[in-house]
Amino acid sequence: MGSTNGYDALLVVSFGGPEKPEDVMPFLENVVRGRGVPRERLLEVEAHYQGFGGISPINQQCRDLIAALDVDLPVYWGNRNWHPFLEDTVLRMKEDGVRKAAAFVTAAYSSYSSCRQYLDDIARARAAVPGAPEIVKLRHYYDHPGFIAAMADHTREALDRLPAGAREQARLVFTAHSIPVSMARTAGPAGGAYEAQLRRAAELVTTHVDEGRAWDLVWQSRSGPPQVPWLEPDVCDHLEALHAEGVRSAVLVPIGFVSDHMEVVYDLDVEAAATAEKLGMALTRASTAGTHPRFVSMVAELLAEPEPAPCAATCCPAPVRPAHRPGR
Repeated sequence: MGSTNGYDALLVVSFGGPEKPEDVMPFLENVVRGRGVPRERLLEVEAHYQGFGGISPINQQCRDLIAALDVDLPVYWGNRNWHPFLEDTVLRMKEDGVRKAAAFVTAAYSSYSSCRQYLDDIARARAAVPGAPEIVKLRHYYDHPGFIAAMADHTREALDRLPAGAREQARLVFTAHSIPVSMARTAGPAGGAYEAQLRRAAELVTTHVDEGRAWDLVWQSRSGPPQVPWLEPDVCDHLEALHAEGVRSAVLVPIGFVSDHMEVVYDLDVEAAATAEKLGMALTRASTAGTHPRFVSMVAELLAEPEPAPCAATCCPAPVRPAHRPGR
């Protein structure tokens, strides 16, 4: 516990996810509303969720994080796409007399989908609630020592799960959600921030784990029309390329996520794992930051920092794109 810097509440803001089979399609329809995503694509993604009992891990991970927090403030929780919805939470905060809250968003990086869209969500929720409290989004924390320490510990644990002969030569393969190249180019005040921040986080984790170890940053969960370029290479394609180079073991490190999403458990634990098995590669996956003690304590440390300056209106503009894949 420490300074709360003038805030009288903490608001955890996340993506949301279904928690039973009948939730899945309504949740996906919320995610893609207004984007013209074909029904067959929704059915394909729905099958991923149903393969896990219709439950995304993200909501429970938010509950676990909230339970672990040690802050001198009431803690609220609101999601973009599923219960508890952000608008409902802001209304409850207003009714409880909250005047100024800090918002901790479960996304660490600069881009439209991981920062600007959450700012828009908060603004929309406040506009829907007359007399809503002021809500200040806490800063990006991709390079915060708490986040880095959590991911370094989890990467070491994943390395230790490899057979002894594979452990020493294992490549660290850092993964993050792919985004359209046009969005990546406009991320941050001067552009390119999403990729630059991810590379910095990967460098810091590698330094903590094994400074001389080879590592790569690759992408997962690419979607959208094939004519629209997204960040590459895809993680499965990269595993095949590594195998062709003679690499026989790897650790997947989902550095782009702070908690497990369906992309993590399906795209990495199912699809990437199947690719590695086909290739005969030894593969393990590091946990996301989750409720690691240093990640949990980081939230209180962010609360105690000076209030961050608001993002410029031109920072991370909304992309112009014909379609978007649900899930993150």
